[in-house]
Amino acid sequence: MSEASRHSWWNRVEGLGRAVETWLIVLLLGGLIVFASAQIVLRNFFSIGFTFGDGLIRLTVLWLALLGALAASRDGRHVTMGAATRWLPQRLQTGAHVLADLFGALVSAAFGWYALQFVQDSREFGDLLLNDVPAWWFQAIMPVAFALMAIQFVAHAVGRVLRTEARVGGG
Repeated sequence: MSEASRHSWWNRVEGLGRAVETWLIVLLLGGLIVFASAQIVLRNFFSIGFTFGDGLIRLTVLWLALLGALAASRDGRHVTMGAATRWLPQRLQTGAHVLADLFGALVSAAFGWYALQFVQDSREFGDLLLNDVPAWWFQAIMPVAFALMAIQFVAHAVGRVLRTEARVGGG
């Protein structure tokens, strides 16, 4: 497989991932707004509501937060300490960014590991949410999102190193 076809293949996969992620965020946020509004109207004007409403809203916020964090880490728009590195020479800035990416990967991987343990325990104990639905179905987003964030941070670090080597070697 040529370099160009590998790059093209990866761009298609990445584009599909972005599209799925974006549509999930749009659907969840739209659904959250509609459902929460309906819940408010039902409670305030009719003194009724969905028994599972508050739990569903909390779960939707969890999913939105994790999908948003995933999108932010993918695009390099997560919280950083950029102000602390601006005064460094370019080569040291790159090294600091690589270390920060690797630290982000380590933290995300640790969160992912503990989230996986949490989800496994929830499944083992038979935790239920939203009127008797297994809780781990909804909680599974946590280890998946953190694992994907860890992978993205490593990819950012590798990309920074390769771009630096290309500049130094080619320039």
